[in-house]
Amino acid sequence: MELGRLIEGLPIEVVGPDAGKAARIRVCDLTDDSRTAVPGSLFIARRGHSQDGRLHAPPAVECGAVAVLTDDKDIDLGERARAVVLFAEDVPGVTGVLGERFYGEPSRELELVGITGTNGKTTVAHAVQGLLQACGVRSGLIGTVQIDDGREVARAVLTTPGAIEISRTLATMVESGCAACVMEVSSHALDQGRAGGLGFDVGVFTNLSGDHLDYHGDEESYARAKRRLFEMLPGDGVAVVNADDARAAWMGDGAPEGVELRACSLGDTGAPWLGSVERATIDGMDVHVRGPEFELRGRVGLIGGFNAMNVLEAVAAADAVLGQLGWEAGDRAGALGEALGEIRVPAGRLERVHASGGLTEHGEYGVRVFVDFAHTDDALSSTLRAVRPVLPEGGKLVVVFGCGGDRDQTKRPRMGRAAVELADRVLVTSDNPRTESPNAIIAQVLEGIPPSRRADVEVHVEREHAIREAILAAGDRDVVVIAGKGHETEQISTDGMGGLVRRHFDDREVAGTYLRERRLRGASPEPEGVA
Repeated sequence: MELGRLIEGLPIEVVGPDAGKAARIRVCDLTDDSRTAVPGSLFIARRGHSQDGRLHAPPAVECGAVAVLTDDKDIDLGERARAVVLFAEDVPGVTGVLGERFYGEPSRELELVGITGTNGKTTVAHAVQGLLQACGVRSGLIGTVQIDDGREVARAVLTTPGAIEISRTLATMVESGCAACVMEVSSHALDQGRAGGLGFDVGVFTNLSGDHLDYHGDEESYARAKRRLFEMLPGDGVAVVNADDARAAWMGDGAPEGVELRACSLGDTGAPWLGSVERATIDGMDVHVRGPEFELRGRVGLIGGFNAMNVLEAVAAADAVLGQLGWEAGDRAGALGEALGEIRVPAGRLERVHASGGLTEHGEYGVRVFVDFAHTDDALSSTLRAVRPVLPEGGKLVVVFGCGGDRDQTKRPRMGRAAVELADRVLVTSDNPRTESPNAIIAQVLEGIPPSRRADVEVHVEREHAIREAILAAGDRDVVVIAGKGHETEQISTDGMGGLVRRHFDDREVAGTYLRERRLRGASPEPEGVA
């Protein structure tokens, strides 16, 4: 693509003596990683929070970059550099538009669903994709756990990738025949403009609670970042909001005039979209979903009120996509009703470990083990509240959790308090300590635990040891929840010299190891008071 066409109409100034010739320069690639620059690349010299892309511009030019986008007119590209300099005051803002233009506006070719909120994004995203796929609508996915571009499924690195990668991925979805894409949109991505060039059709708000204050500074800034998703919706778009959250109305008010608001509730019988749980067990629940034009009943393999809301919002969002694709209400109801049972638990979201590979043979009351990504106090509370009502009779609720280092410290004592309020046995351990001391992090967690409950809390700094102790000491009717890391397969800690060490660590694998050891040991100890 010619550079002049790529930047036409954008607030970009071509700097230098060759400005007049720049329009005819041919650009064959966009990148913000100098290591991937090739002849014909346009390099984005973006300033990040930990690195300054301007420092990587010279090596990108050496690799063949023909243009550099920067917010510094005096950037040094090297003595013999022949690349043109493109100046923009808002580099992140224009990068998203450039990505879309370069890849042929792929977000406009798809029904694009954006999902934001503190908790539940991954579950809702996977549920929406699952519903659409079951209805015969080929759909891609960009999220915390994985990226499905319609051609292959790959492990995700960030909840929301960079702007260029997003557009490149969406273009692959279009080429692969996808009609829709479901995308988790983080507050960081919204604040940094990574999603700024996209054309969303449906926005979903799950909830808002304390998290990422280390980045945003305060809850108001965090909330405003989330609200940007709804401000980006077109006049004929759809906003799906969790009406049971205090921020729902404010989020919806951010959408432009004409946007359809779909308020979802588990308690307000006057809400246009209403959900309820009719029966729940440790293995799933029967849900009832009522919309303005139809109602559905079905069993899903998820548990808990928060997951009932996730299912409700997923149905409302999937129905919006089907409607925008021209489906009639009756057809949507029939297809979604059949698809409801196809909703699956995403990796690390109250994921059952005890059911995988036939690891337990204790009959009806074999210990249950779940791995969950809950890493905020609100998420941990929701997870434990989901499990508590479906505990086998006489069983105890055991939780293993820690807090990540170099992240929001204010939530650590709150997580400790939430754990002891809702679990019978608590094991505090390490999560990803990163550059912090694991013992210091644990000390902050313990600050939130009342002295009267301190005897119910065990500290095991080594995460594997904590998981082992939780599983081997559990009674056959107990449920163990291992929280914090979910789908993650690494543990990140300091190397003692200012760097980080990543080692393989998967809660699900570790739990499986000790479930097998438990089985080999024979019958496990019964909890007190159970015959």
